[in-house]
Amino acid sequence: MIALTLTFSKARQHEAEQLAALVNSAYRGEISRQGWTTEVDLLDGRRTEATELKRLIASDDSIILQCKNASELVGSIHLERNGQQVQFGMLAVQPSLQGRGIGKQLLQAAELAAQQAWSVNTFVMAVISSRYELIAFYERRGYRRTGITKAFPVNPSLWTAKVAGLQLEFLEKNALT
Repeated sequence: MIALTLTFSKARQHEAEQLAALVNSAYRGEISRQGWTTEVDLLDGRRTEATELKRLIASDDSIILQCKNASELVGSIHLERNGQQVQFGMLAVQPSLQGRGIGKQLLQAAELAAQQAWSVNTFVMAVISSRYELIAFYERRGYRRTGITKAFPVNPSLWTAKVAGLQLEFLEKNALT
């Protein structure tokens, strides 16, 4: 296995198309089956669009952190400040590279970036509650289940559910404990 040399940086507007392709490949479509983060059996459609990512990149309360191996985009995560906490979302790693520690390093880099940008130590995320292996991954990183759930959002312009009753479960980590 070839060693990876990862670098992390804030995404810029001109990178939105490439980021959208990465995120969509990690979650949806047949290519996502190469990795373990696929939602292809739960949802049809796309996870995001470049226009949404451009809006997030432009926001003062939002960062899209990208991860590159040399010049190749291999991962990304969205950070959004909400008061004294940061919500993480769209953690994506190129499907063919999943299982090599990129997601762990990307999550650590996101936590550090959130602390540096906004001086916050509470991190939250929403995970599809039936994604037990994904919840376990985050629990191994220090996140805890809050017991808070909500219905999975409806967005027919991007995706449709293949499974009835999808729920999001919220996880939380306080970096100070």
